[in-house]
Amino acid sequence: MSTTTDWAGAWSAGDGRPLQFLAQDGQLIRPDLPVPPDGVVLEALRLMLMSRALDERCIMLHRQGRLGLYAPVLGQEAAVVGSHLPLDPTMDWLVPASREQPAMVRHGWGLDRLLGSLLGRLEAARIPDDVRMLPRQQAIAAQLPHAVGIAWAMAIRGEPGITLAYCGDGATSEGDFHEACNLAGVMAVPLVLVVINNQYAISTPFTRQTAAERLAYRARGYGFPGVAVDGNDLLAVYEVTREAVARARRGDGPTMIEAVTYRMSFHNTSDNPSRYRDQGEVARAEERDPVARLAAYAIRHGLIDAHGLETIGTEMHSTVDAALELAMTYPSPGPDDLLKHVFAD
Repeated sequence: MSTTTDWAGAWSAGDGRPLQFLAQDGQLIRPDLPVPPDGVVLEALRLMLMSRALDERCIMLHRQGRLGLYAPVLGQEAAVVGSHLPLDPTMDWLVPASREQPAMVRHGWGLDRLLGSLLGRLEAARIPDDVRMLPRQQAIAAQLPHAVGIAWAMAIRGEPGITLAYCGDGATSEGDFHEACNLAGVMAVPLVLVVINNQYAISTPFTRQTAAERLAYRARGYGFPGVAVDGNDLLAVYEVTREAVARARRGDGPTMIEAVTYRMSFHNTSDNPSRYRDQGEVARAEERDPVARLAAYAIRHGLIDAHGLETIGTEMHSTVDAALELAMTYPSPGPDDLLKHVFAD
């Protein structure tokens, strides 16, 4: 099997097709492709179904006026979960953007804390000292220079960890993206940058953001590999990220991964996507549902059956509801809490 670096070389030759391992019916497109261990596949399914349950509950809370703003992961679950599974949360750093909920939970931020933060409970929102993760970032691309700094610091200290940072396609139009990538390449930091290309930066389509065929091409300009992968194919995302993480651990520098997917829901709960995109486009994206594709693979290979999937789905809804009950026990903030976690004293 080719390495990530070899895949990146194919991009420079003009091959614009994102890497794909799984057909929509759950079959491998080639029998020699690497696949994750069965336990990883089942963990991925659980995380993806948890993400769906969380989306449903948070949208309902917003409609009830109990939650101010929420960005669903719907349609992007394989891109988020598949790229996080190769990480070791005990030594690697996670730098999220704004819709990587299943990755943040797996990295150690309790689901109750995540929900509490969305409900405005400041005590819940604070990242615990033992969780190697930055807070979610609403300012587009502002987290990327920090991600490079963390990776650079770990390299200087000789630590074994790497940093994985997320951003969206819209972030690649920001100056912070360029500055972060340039420094990452110059200093060869242990960074994996996952660009989730969901085709829209809020209402601006991908074609109005860049004339480039693929965002992954940009990596070569910064002196490191870039590879595009089908972001609805968990197996492909996992394998590409696994190799990029291994590359960073070896000291071979950063890798950019463009996960080509689609935002099946709205940008966030303040958005009305029907004003700027055609419903037929959404329907075509739903035919490539990443959860259905991985479920088909798992069933085909005897890892689970339809009843087992239903059971996990029910369990994940119960898990989210239990976490919500716990989140409600965090105290509501008062004026004295405004700067509580801003300064040391």
